[in-house]
Order: sequence, then C-alpha cells, then structure tokens
Amino acid sequence: MTSDNGRLRALTEAGVSIWLDELSRDLLETGEFDRLVRCSSVVGVTTNPTIFANALARSTRYAPQLAQLAANGIDVAESVRALTIWDVQRAADVLRPVWEKTDGVDGRVSLEVSPELAGDTDATVADAIQLWELVDRPNLMVKIPATPAGVRAVSGALAAGVNVNVTLVFSPRRCAEVGEAYLDGLERARDNGHDLAALHSVSSLFVSRVDTEVDRRLDVLGVQEMRGRAGLANARLAHQALAAVWDSPRWRSLAADGARPQRLLWASTGVKDPSFPDTRYVTGLVTRATVSTMPPATLAAFADHGEVTGDQVVGLAEEAAADLAATTAAGIDLDDVYDTLEREGVAKFAASWRALHASAAALLG
Repeated sequence: MTSDNGRLRALTEAGVSIWLDELSRDLLETGEFDRLVRCSSVVGVTTNPTIFANALARSTRYAPQLAQLAANGIDVAESVRALTIWDVQRAADVLRPVWEKTDGVDGRVSLEVSPELAGDTDATVADAIQLWELVDRPNLMVKIPATPAGVRAVSGALAAGVNVNVTLVFSPRRCAEVGEAYLDGLERARDNGHDLAALHSVSSLFVSRVDTEVDRRLDVLGVQEMRGRAGLANARLAHQALAAVWDSPRWRSLAADGARPQRLLWASTGVKDPSFPDTRYVTGLVTRATVSTMPPATLAAFADHGEVTGDQVVGLAEEAAADLAATTAAGIDLDDVYDTLEREGVAKFAASWRALHASAAALLG
C-alpha cells in the first residue's frame, strides 16, 4: 500500500472512516501501525478480548513487561489490564494528531470492558469509568456490549463523561435502542455538567456474522437463493433505524447544546464465506458519516481491488426490507438469529478473555 492509495482515499472521500480491527505490541513496536495511519488512510483502531488474546499468544514482545509486573508482585488480572492499557495508550498517542485534526470524530482507540460483566449494568459502568481513568487519553472509546444490561450501562457511562463504542449490535431494533440510550446518556451528561461536544459514540453493527448464521440455517433448509442477502440488508435497515433517532425534538435539544450524532460502525467486515468477494462488506456499505472496521486482510484487499460506486445504503431500505422478508418467508426466525448471535458473541469474548488471562499466567510462570 502506498502513501496515496487511491482506493482507500476514495473510500475516505465517500465519508467512510477506516478503522483497523487489530492491535498488538508487534504492530506498535515495528512501526507498522504508524505506517498504516500515515499511508493507508487508517484513522482509528478497535480492540476486543480475542484480538488481545491472539496478540499475547503469538508474540514475545509482552514478556519483558510481564516479567517486570511479576517482579513487582502484580497478579494476573492486573497484569493483563496493564498490558492492554499500554497498547491502547500507545495507539492513542499515534492517533492523537488525527483526533485533533478531526475535532474528535476520528483518531479513536476502543478498549472493551470485561465481557464477564455483560449481564451486570452497574459493574459494567464502574469498569468503563475505571478504564477511562486508567487509560487517561481523550481519544479513548470504551466498548460496552449491547446486551440489555449493557445498553443501560451505555447511558451510565456517557453520563459520567465516557466515550462509548457499543459493540455486539446485531438487529435494527437493538440499533435504535442503542441510539435512544445514547440520547439518555447525553441528557444525563448535560445534567452532570459535561460538555456534550466532547462526547462521542459509535454503534457497532456486526455484518458478516448475520450472513454466516442465516446462511447456515438456509443450508439446513435447503434454500440456496437467499444466501448472502441478509447481512447487507440487515445493516441497511439498521442505518435507517438509527437515522430515525435523530428526527426528534429530544435530539434537536441535545444538538443545540453541541451534541454529535452517534455514528454507525460496520463491524465484522471480514468475509467468512470464500464464495463471496473479499471486500463485500466494505463496498456494499459505503455511505457518509459511518465507520468501517477492517482486519488487516480486508484492508489490504480493499487497497488492492476495492471499489467505491456511490452510496450503497441510503435509499435502499425498501429493497433491504424485501430481502429480510424473503429470508423470513424461507423459514428463518430472524429474532432467534439475533438472540443467538448476541449470546454467542458474549460467550466468545468471555472465552477469549479467559484465554488471555491463561496466556498471561503461563508467561508469568
């Protein structure tokens, strides 16, 4: 990728912010992350327990810090927190000029609360506030899963002045609920004296996982013609659902006091089905004022052969609704799909969280 990659630049000019869905000590210490920011239009980065578990398992670069933590008598849980915070702080520092240039819209780094707290609103809020204080970077976003308890925690974290990336959003309905939670959090933040212009949030709508689960069920039913149509349709309807939140007197009051709209972030953009184009979930969701998080392979693929062919979201809600209606008519219970994906998403992150701690424990000896 060159310093003037036309395909990535075209995506940015279409209003899509490119955030890397990957972070590791290797990326930071080799200068590769800095290069991606300088040369590949990357203006943000997201992390999750799986990303950190993989980073720790695959790299020896964490060993010196772990040895020092062990020498100081720091336990495994606090060591893991120290390792992840160090990476996030370094990434935030690299992205600080982007944050300043974009008035806080981009230049963001996301760090997730413990997934084991996904069912506990108060504990999630407390963890979010603690992460915010420990990282101590204004361009941090704390990730909170969009479980019912998590959605309530979104409001509580925002009320305390914490920027929030709401993760594991799967349905248009939940996307609208997350938007309403954002409004509630902003109102509480305003009552608490926080500057609304300084608060930012994204709603991370997972895309490819919807296709994976729906297509698995379609295969069981022997229905092939609807494969690969649910993911993009679902995302387009989620965009419409969140946009409707801004059409209210409640939002207009907050906007008058400086509030920024919550942006949709397209998550899970890596293609799982090899029969699909490898840039499918980036090219198919181009629209202004959104974020596309890409793992390195997807970023490289788009830089090589991705295409921007105009807005692929606005104005397509009717077609998207028809696709989901046909999916339902084929025998797919979409509400059950959403519930399954949310439950499995939390479980996968919790398993990665435990794996991360186990890897740290093994390295600590």
